[in-house]
Amino acid sequence: MTETNPHELRDLIRLALREDIGDGDHSSLSCVPETATKRARLLVKQAGVLAGVEVALVVFDEVDPALKVEVKIQDGARIEVGDIVLTVEGSARSILQAERLMLNIMQRMSGIATYTRSMVDLIADLPVKLLDTRKTTPNFRLFEKMATRIGGAHNHRMGLYDMIMLKDNHLDYAGGIQAALVRAHQYLEKTGRDLKIEIETRNLGEVDEVLRLGGADIVMLDNFSLEDMREAVRKIGGRIETEASGNINETTLRAVAETGVDSISSGALTHQIKSLDLSLKAF
Repeated sequence: MTETNPHELRDLIRLALREDIGDGDHSSLSCVPETATKRARLLVKQAGVLAGVEVALVVFDEVDPALKVEVKIQDGARIEVGDIVLTVEGSARSILQAERLMLNIMQRMSGIATYTRSMVDLIADLPVKLLDTRKTTPNFRLFEKMATRIGGAHNHRMGLYDMIMLKDNHLDYAGGIQAALVRAHQYLEKTGRDLKIEIETRNLGEVDEVLRLGGADIVMLDNFSLEDMREAVRKIGGRIETEASGNINETTLRAVAETGVDSISSGALTHQIKSLDLSLKAF
């Protein structure tokens, strides 16, 4: 088996199909005629924001390129109960093989996009970005981060490889903020990489230390009180980008955004989500 690329949508879908179908869809093979041609439509059973249409098209294509899909509603649209997202026509066996994977992906992506949109709407009038995090489902990160973008948020880093983020455990293991920053810059110089450095601070004293030392592109204000967060933003004065993090949800987001931070990251966008109810039905 060839190596699967976790950054390639088709590779992940192929792996998921192998997981689901195994040596055959014996339910369909046992009772559905090989030559049967049928139709089905994707029905909305819960209002929200649609996400995953682009992925569904790839699922159908990977199962059977001969399937004919007509998309009626695009990603990012608000959907209501009774809406028809798409129709598919072709081999009945192929439709049945694609059904569950397509639904699993679209239901979860739509749940993420729906919650994300509700969060973005809370701060739409403020000059602050909402970011997702690495708190994602293993081997499903690509889809979940697609969904947060569809919902209106911004992707933070995709993984450990595209930014240096020095969090509390890094700082403790490295011997403190200064040691961590020095080593991070030495590493970048040695390896020839051009990566941003973000550093987590846990109190105003650590913010002062970062400002004194320099060398960070982004300062994370982790679990700060609103008062301390406003003071940190004042101290930083726009010299370094600021990111608020910690206990960010629909009840805390607005107040944090009003402190003046540049961005706010929320793991809740992906790890506390209920899937949106969609169903594929024959017609």
